[in-house]
Amino acid sequence: MKHLSILVPEGDCSLTNIEGTHQIFSQVNHFLAQSERPPLFTIQLVGLQKQGRVKKGFFSIIPEVLIDEVDHTDLVIIPALQEPDMRSALELNKRFIPWIVKQHKQGASIASLCIGSFLLASTGLLSGRKCATHWVAAEDFRNMFPDVELVPDKIITDDQGIYSSGGAYSSLNLILYLVEKFAGREMAILCSKIFQIELERNNQSGFMIFNPQKDHEDESIRKAQEFIELNVNDKISVEDLAIRFAIGRRNFERRFKKATNNTPVEYIQRVKMEAAKKSLEMSRKNVNEVMYDVGYSDTKAFRTVFKRVTGLSPIDYRNRYKREVIIG
Repeated sequence: MKHLSILVPEGDCSLTNIEGTHQIFSQVNHFLAQSERPPLFTIQLVGLQKQGRVKKGFFSIIPEVLIDEVDHTDLVIIPALQEPDMRSALELNKRFIPWIVKQHKQGASIASLCIGSFLLASTGLLSGRKCATHWVAAEDFRNMFPDVELVPDKIITDDQGIYSSGGAYSSLNLILYLVEKFAGREMAILCSKIFQIELERNNQSGFMIFNPQKDHEDESIRKAQEFIELNVNDKISVEDLAIRFAIGRRNFERRFKKATNNTPVEYIQRVKMEAAKKSLEMSRKNVNEVMYDVGYSDTKAFRTVFKRVTGLSPIDYRNRYKREVIIG
């Protein structure tokens, strides 16, 4: 039987991550019992103290055991920390870190859900590895953990027993992935049908909203960013930007990348695709009209960039997000 430890962090945390994980793995045991097979998981909520954790005064979670009472586990689930200040949240939960490292050294798999990635990264176990998190927290994560290769467009990462997931409810896709790892494909499919979670989702790009990084000290680059955003309809080249702001091209590209974590070309594309997304969501314009509005004249180039940024074709994106009013 596999021992599953769902952490109950100090401070505010995601009840959805904790309850959803507990419910899905419990359902696996229930399915096995229905076919007269023994349970596969022993599931425990593991905390730093046995007082109930309160969620904004509405809910409380009471850990079943403390970390000192769990000498060995097979799978550790780290839910999202939801304190306003992530550094304070990590300070509140720093006693989990040596325990998580110890469990991993003893062979346990470790999985972070959403911005639980911050606590996982604090252990050092993600150094040099890929990690997913909620796209909203990507910039803060990069700043705090520059030695981790963040892949904010991914929903699941899997690296030798270290797992991470994208944000919010997409974390459930990682839970199904772990069900498949531990209980098999057939059980994962059954759980996906019962809980109505789509299998094989591996990209959260379609949900991402581009949030330009402007919290830097390079005033010329900030002005270049503003120029790009104000001229989304125009064709803009890196050479034009470098000349406009009187910076040599190579130096401009280097400074832009350092300040924004994007190359100038990536930034231009992201700004244009964000404008295209909003138009597809809200307007009645066809795809070609939207393309022209954001400064593209090559249909293939526009569709290629759009799909790379969002994970969807322009038509698929419109079909997913365009509001249709049914009258009758």
